[in-house]
Amino acid sequence: MNGPACRSCAHEPLTPVLSLGTTPLANRLLTEEELAKPERRYPLELAYCSGCSLVQITETVSPEELFTDYVYFSSFSDAMLVHAKDLAGRVVREQGLRAQDLVIEIASNDGYLLQYYKELGIRVLGIEPARNIAKVARERGIPTRSEFFGTKLADSLVAEGSRAAVVHANNVMAHVPDIHAFAAGLFAILADEGLALIEVPYVREMVNRCEFDTIYHEHVFYFSLTALVGLFSRHQLKVVDVEIIDLHGGSLLLRVARHEAKRPATVRVDEVLADERRTGIAGSAYYEGFSRQVTSVRDALRRVLGDLKTKGARLAAYGAAAKGSTLLNYAGIGRETLDFVVDRSPHKQGKFMPGVHLPIRAPSVLLEQRPDYVVLLAWNFKDEILAQQSDFRQAGGKFIVPVPAVSIV
Repeated sequence: MNGPACRSCAHEPLTPVLSLGTTPLANRLLTEEELAKPERRYPLELAYCSGCSLVQITETVSPEELFTDYVYFSSFSDAMLVHAKDLAGRVVREQGLRAQDLVIEIASNDGYLLQYYKELGIRVLGIEPARNIAKVARERGIPTRSEFFGTKLADSLVAEGSRAAVVHANNVMAHVPDIHAFAAGLFAILADEGLALIEVPYVREMVNRCEFDTIYHEHVFYFSLTALVGLFSRHQLKVVDVEIIDLHGGSLLLRVARHEAKRPATVRVDEVLADERRTGIAGSAYYEGFSRQVTSVRDALRRVLGDLKTKGARLAAYGAAAKGSTLLNYAGIGRETLDFVVDRSPHKQGKFMPGVHLPIRAPSVLLEQRPDYVVLLAWNFKDEILAQQSDFRQAGGKFIVPVPAVSIV
């Protein structure tokens, strides 16, 4: 399972951490006509680089296959919209942005974030390779380029005079196999004193909370600050601030600038790096027990669902998210156990989950069909979903939260 060399520092071999078997692409939802066709499956194996401490999967699926047509729309999460609006307002105030300044978002999705900058009178540009999602953003009045971000696009933007005062890259760096082209492109489009705000899931939280279902083929990398500082330094970039935020089960929010920018690093950067040294996150021993934890959670979930099914309980799931696909396929939980999955996004309703082929319905079906228990696959939005489903819960419906340990709400 050593696989290729490290995508960041080229060290080899990589150290195996976890194998989740061979799985379909987590966001490749199926139409009814596609159910009879064979699905492409790829090894899903996690590894650690002892050269630079970067955790990564060993298989590379082309971005064109993963992202040209996509089913995740950020605007269907109320929590994401609240976070986006707050972040945009904060950045405009902190950076003193003016109407002529440009804010670029890489992987801008349906314009969920840039809409708030536009409301504040700031120029915006979205970069979103998924054509179906970029179309929705443009319909909202958000200028959007349907291209993959890297040095080629960055050079084109610079030639057009589009260097940015602020660049956002939320949960996209982990998706880019050619991480050097991404970092070099970021350096190119940042204004001399510009600031990049980058959100990435934090590998420490993934391990500590056993969030193994966040591993899928779109997520090539699982970052620590230690690994990111090394990567950025190779491209004349520096981390000037870092926050650990709760979004998506625990993420790093980085502020990154050009090396020559007059932006000194805050004390938080040194504090997080020191904490990573203390906890051993930069060493392979930190990951040695992760595989056993994952097996334990999988077995516990199978046992709980099996016991409930034996007692005649009706079971369903909430959230046709990529993490749900990883969990169900790894655990081998499908139509023999669950009746259906519900999801708020109409773009997913009427389709079927990859591999396990569970039908995806609207959340209103929960009150109509009244399953006894619902597995909360989208556990990262637990509070939001539980609040939305108060009527179902008052009618006796219960939720099963699978991660970090199986519990019934």
